[in-house]
Formats: sequence, structure tokens, C-alpha cells
Amino acid sequence: MHGRFLAEAMLDTTTTLDDVLFPPIETYDSGTLQVTDLHTIAWEKSGNPEGAPVVVIHGGPGGGGQPAYRQYFDPSKFNIIQFDQRGCGKSTPHAELRDNTTQAMVADIEALRVSFGIETWHVFGGSWGSTLSLIYAQTYPDRVISLVLRGIFMCRKSELHWFYQDGASHIFPDAFEPYREHIPKAEQANLIKAYYARLTSDDGDVRRAAAKQWTRWEMATSRLFPDPSYLEKAEDLDFAVAFARIECHYFINAIFVEEAHILNHASIIAHIPTVIVQGRYDVVCPARSAWELHKVLPNSSLVMVADAGHSMGEVSIARELVKATNAL
Repeated sequence: MHGRFLAEAMLDTTTTLDDVLFPPIETYDSGTLQVTDLHTIAWEKSGNPEGAPVVVIHGGPGGGGQPAYRQYFDPSKFNIIQFDQRGCGKSTPHAELRDNTTQAMVADIEALRVSFGIETWHVFGGSWGSTLSLIYAQTYPDRVISLVLRGIFMCRKSELHWFYQDGASHIFPDAFEPYREHIPKAEQANLIKAYYARLTSDDGDVRRAAAKQWTRWEMATSRLFPDPSYLEKAEDLDFAVAFARIECHYFINAIFVEEAHILNHASIIAHIPTVIVQGRYDVVCPARSAWELHKVLPNSSLVMVADAGHSMGEVSIARELVKATNAL
């Protein structure tokens, strides 16, 4: 039997994010781990050093960790570990695409676990973070106590086509138009390919202009009710260049795994308790992927949130994520 399936029926307009998250906390330790001659990974720890270890795997790829992620966990019960994936956040070198693959990222997570002397840990990730969490668990199933996942993304061709070419564009035509029209009409039949050419250009101005449009498109569609503060992320060109370059690099390479890799290897993690929190109106990572993953993981629960899109910063998504971590 599958775990619970929940669809929330009521739109909550009174509760705020501060009402459902734990208060902000500071780190108690931070540092870096050199994982190759080229790449160094930045990490941090917060919460209770003696608490249950949980690794937070951020989205993107290229999104970087955020202080707010600490607030999804009871700081008295969890040792909260965050890190910036290769090429983003405080990890170096910035926006680097060389030696930047899914397999390398999985190896980095395991290297962090070993370096911290942690035997097993909980894994928490959303969007691309759900992708990487799942592939990490499939690679090291004996190291994962549980999975808490949000906004399921399995990076199949259909998912990429939906968001970056034709699909989400039917729901957000106004936001899609600047993203599409940044590319000459002759190249618009394959927008990921066209953006990749610009995001890897030798011309810094070309890279930054493309990064801004790519990032604006994603930020404009991440919430059920668009949030102007999300669009401001595209104006931070340091963030946008790493975010757009690394995302596009992964997507044009099909995240360096075979099509439907996660579903094909689902049996490896069938025993791991898994909670999936999914916005019903998630345009970035539509609910079909969460449903299909839930069906192949017999030890999973799916919480379908009726009044939310993609962002973990939406109140109804945040509430369910906190419920999930409190229940671990």
C-alpha cells in the first residue's frame, strides 16, 4: 500500500510563512571541502550538533543554499547540514562547468558525509534538489534514513520540453515571451540549445543577458501567485549566471544519466520512508512526476497541496514540509 494521499481543499490567506517555519538561526560551524583539484565545496552546520543529521540539497542546479532552509527543521532536534553544489553559492570556482556532473555531485555529498563522520542521515531536497536526493539515495541506499522531497523533477525529456519549450508557456505567455524573444526566431525551435550557446559564450555581456532572461522565466513561474521579490533574483547577475549556466549545462546533457533513470532504478530505494510534498499547480515541475514517483515507491506518502505552485516559500508547501520533518 502507498502512504497517505492528501489534497488540501481550502485556500489559506491568513497564515504567513513566519507562522509555519521555525525562527531564524545562525550556523554553529562552516567551512569548505576540496573535492577535486578544481572544485571546493562550501558547507555549513546549524541546529543541534548532537541532533539527527539531515542534509539539505538545494535546487537549480546552481541555486545555492539559503539561510531560510534552516527554518524547516526543529533546531533542537536536528543537526542541519547545507552545502553549495559545484560552481554556485560560496563554492569555487564560480559558475564552473568543467567536471560538473550529477555523478560528481553525488560523490560530493558522500564525501561530506564521510568527512563529518556521519553513518546515516536524513535527506531533504526540492526541485533539482529532489532529483539529486533521489539519485544519491539510489547510489548510497544504506546511508539514507529517509527522504523528504518537494516539487519532484526527474529531468525527463517531456519535463524539459514542458517548461523550457512548450507547455508552461500556455499558462504564463506574458512571462514566456521575453524568454523566447531573447533568441532569434531561427533558433527558437530548440530554446535550451540556443541558451546554452549564449550561456557558454566567450562574451561576458552575452552570458549575463541570457542568464537574466533564463532566470526571470523560472522565477516568474515558481509561485501560484507571482512574487516580485523572486524576479529580483534575476537582477543579481552573480546568482543568475551560475544558476542559468549550470542548469542549462545539466539539461543539455540530460543530467548525465539515461532517460527515466530515477524511475528505472526506483526498486533500489523502495524501502526508504519517503514524503513527497507537491504543489497541485506547480508549473515548473508539474504534479505528474510526483504522482509517477509515488506509484513506484511503496514506502512513500504524497501530499498534494491544493493552493500552491513550485516554491518551498509558499505557506502551504512550507507547512507540509515542516510537518514532514517534525514526523521524522
